[in-house]
Amino acid sequence: MIATVSYSKMALFRTVSPRLFSSSQVLVSIASRSFSEQTDLKEVLLTKIPYEQERVKKFRKDCGNVKIGEVTVDMAYGGMRSIKGLVTETSVLDAEEGIRFRGLSIPECQRMLPKAAGGEEPLPEGLFWLLITGDVPNDAQVKSISKEWANRADLPSHVVTMLNNFPTNLHPMSQFSAAVTALNSESKFAKAYADGIHKSKYWEYVYEDSMDLIAKLPTVAATIYRNLYRDGSSIGAIDAKKDWSANFASMLGYTDPQFTELMRLYLTIHSDHEGGNVSAHTVHLVGSALSDPYLSFGAGLNGLAGPLHGLANQEVLVFLTKIKSHLGDNWTKEGLIQLIKQQLASGQVVPGYGHAVLRKTDPRYTCQREFALKHLPDDKMFNLVSQLYDIVPPILLDTGKVKNPWPNVDAHSGVLLQYYGMTEMNYYTVLFGVSRALGTLASLVWDRALGLPLERPKSMSTDGLMKLVKSIQAQAAKGA
Repeated sequence: MIATVSYSKMALFRTVSPRLFSSSQVLVSIASRSFSEQTDLKEVLLTKIPYEQERVKKFRKDCGNVKIGEVTVDMAYGGMRSIKGLVTETSVLDAEEGIRFRGLSIPECQRMLPKAAGGEEPLPEGLFWLLITGDVPNDAQVKSISKEWANRADLPSHVVTMLNNFPTNLHPMSQFSAAVTALNSESKFAKAYADGIHKSKYWEYVYEDSMDLIAKLPTVAATIYRNLYRDGSSIGAIDAKKDWSANFASMLGYTDPQFTELMRLYLTIHSDHEGGNVSAHTVHLVGSALSDPYLSFGAGLNGLAGPLHGLANQEVLVFLTKIKSHLGDNWTKEGLIQLIKQQLASGQVVPGYGHAVLRKTDPRYTCQREFALKHLPDDKMFNLVSQLYDIVPPILLDTGKVKNPWPNVDAHSGVLLQYYGMTEMNYYTVLFGVSRALGTLASLVWDRALGLPLERPKSMSTDGLMKLVKSIQAQAAKGA
């Protein structure tokens, strides 16, 4: 009976106490199937959120005092690496498996998520639906997101004026984060909060802001690109019949269908990477202060701009260019090995290799490699990247100092962009930022839906830590 309930009847579940949902996870799972044809994303969330709120509430009540790890002095000094201290539902990064978006690997997403007509790569709209609901969407649901984002894409005039008046020597990422911050003049959440909206409704306004912001990001990013690299030429109009990536590629000025396919892949795989990376954590942290999504995501972009985060793919290209300038186009394997060893001997790293968590080749690297093998197998720069893939890991392993000698996402993305004519390396992190909005803002909606509080970890001084360790050691000695 429940499995065949209509959408209109399912809507009644929202008027009943959320406790109904906690009585049986199977009940909700079966009932939610009736939403497989529902194309209104917010309506889907209105049913899912009460259940998840109750599930988390019960879990915290039953298990809130369970210890899930220990913190060492090295962790405190080492960037809180490996400390279990955040909840992020959208994706999980496994050291051996790589990233999983709501449980799905990148190859599974490539296979299961809807694609554009004639396309082979997943649409970012589908990935967003997956991230925010946990469900794989159908074609109609993805098309509804494409249309909704197209309808929300226009910028307020003051932001257009701001973008057009930035000096050309201002970095694209600085322009991007400044424009995103200025968009908070449009924040529905900020207005609702000022009007005294009940906290149970916070997520709905964060959702509206997030949808508006994601929709506007390609318009902002394309305006920056045209102003800096195309003499300020017009970005053109949004086409409501096109998907998000196709509109973005068109506004940038690229007409090659393969470049549009690359954008679909790029914007999908860069969207989320668990909650502890700098950009994701920053959006969560700033959002915990009830800053609106524009302010929160703008802060995250400033973290993404750093050379140890989103700027890394630019550093890879600089390194590849350095190799070509030293060895020319007719490099040899022996010459590459010698140059890599010299790089390491000088105290420098090999850009694009290694990862803070991963202990295998980044699946995001692998899917880009497969794209290159399909579309640009004879490209010189791709061949250089391929040879480094064979050469670098064994050299790094031989040093005995590297836990993960395998390439990460940044080792490949720049080469693909250059092949299709986007040679402006300073701009690459802006593309990363457009993509990263999908994961961080999906998470922000859930942060407010679950009522997560202001983030405020305890910090200690070195003297305080020394005193604490001394006390712990004394207690251990007494117990022995």
